[in-house]
Amino acid sequence: MNRKLVFCLAGLSLLIALIAPPAVLAADSPYIFGLLLVGPYNDHGYSQAHYEGGRYVEEHLPETKMLYIDKVNPADRPGVTIPQLVDDMVEKGAKLIIANSDDMKDGIREAAMMHPKTRFIHCSGDDVLTGKAPANLSNLFAKMIYGKMMGGFAAAMTTQTGKIGYLGPLVNEETRRLAASSYLGAKYAWEKVLGKDPADLKFSVTWIGFWFNIPGVTADPTQVAQNFYDTGHDVVISGIDTTENTVVARKKREAGKAVWAIPYDYKGACRGAEKVCLGVPYYNWGPGYVRMIRDAKAGDWKSQWIWMAPDWENINDPDSSAIGYNMGQALSDDAREKLQEFVVDLGTDKIQLFKGPLFYQDGSVFVKEGETASEKQIWYMEQLLKGMEGSSSAR
Repeated sequence: MNRKLVFCLAGLSLLIALIAPPAVLAADSPYIFGLLLVGPYNDHGYSQAHYEGGRYVEEHLPETKMLYIDKVNPADRPGVTIPQLVDDMVEKGAKLIIANSDDMKDGIREAAMMHPKTRFIHCSGDDVLTGKAPANLSNLFAKMIYGKMMGGFAAAMTTQTGKIGYLGPLVNEETRRLAASSYLGAKYAWEKVLGKDPADLKFSVTWIGFWFNIPGVTADPTQVAQNFYDTGHDVVISGIDTTENTVVARKKREAGKAVWAIPYDYKGACRGAEKVCLGVPYYNWGPGYVRMIRDAKAGDWKSQWIWMAPDWENINDPDSSAIGYNMGQALSDDAREKLQEFVVDLGTDKIQLFKGPLFYQDGSVFVKEGETASEKQIWYMEQLLKGMEGSSSAR
């Protein structure tokens, strides 16, 4: 090839590179998505479940890469705002950003308005429902109400004292509906399976004030769990992001006390406390993330509110079910069998625990007799239910 032709081809290549659209030039670059975690990425709870959901995306969607920032809360990052963190992620190439906590609602909506070309997913929020969401913001959550029903069922099948404690985080619509779901599962097992007097079941809720312990700000979840066990509650269900109830139960068992625990959020939360753990209702974010990120990559994005159901064919299928329940080693064979039947009946709608009549704590009607609560009614629960002990609002 002569020298003039070589120079001509080189010049043509340079011209093509200069005028080619950026998408063509970046065809081989990864699709970067960001993840904002309220707690540590390895908390054995809620934030770790999201972190592993992000890793699932990297494994199952070719050419994707996750950026994450954990401990996104006022105690760990005082003065740092959600829009500031989003700015940093966008600067690093993030095309889609996930905020994993209810308390990030206002910040992530503000960031979405500031970055209209970036896609946003807010987990647990309702901006699409209320009409506040810009076109680049969607809401995604999983129907943990079912996992909580399973946990409550396991607790009632196991308790020897009839006293179940619920270790709650802050108080809002989400946390009320999950505590109420646990109660309804326990009430069903107590009355319908065990045939016991409803008056003999005590279900007490104590809120600590945030999703996990912040010394000097929240109530100490370790102390709250201790108080439950020391006052005759022999099963404590966790609604917080971390595993204090399970740690306390293990220590009590080592001291000779017959107690049990049900942690929350993360499928591996029973690890190290097998002798007291009745199982764990957990989130599986990977499949939902994959669907939404795939749509965004393909240009099929739309603003939507999604409340993902379990895969009732196999609630523990890692590739299809948004929530699962890992049965603990401490669950008796009989309770395990009855719980499996309960799960089947939930999946076929044979059992409808949000069917009326149901009343709020103050005696007002939540669901009328003969009616079943709609998704919106359940989502926006205003109080705890009649029969539950504890406050329905922050004090």
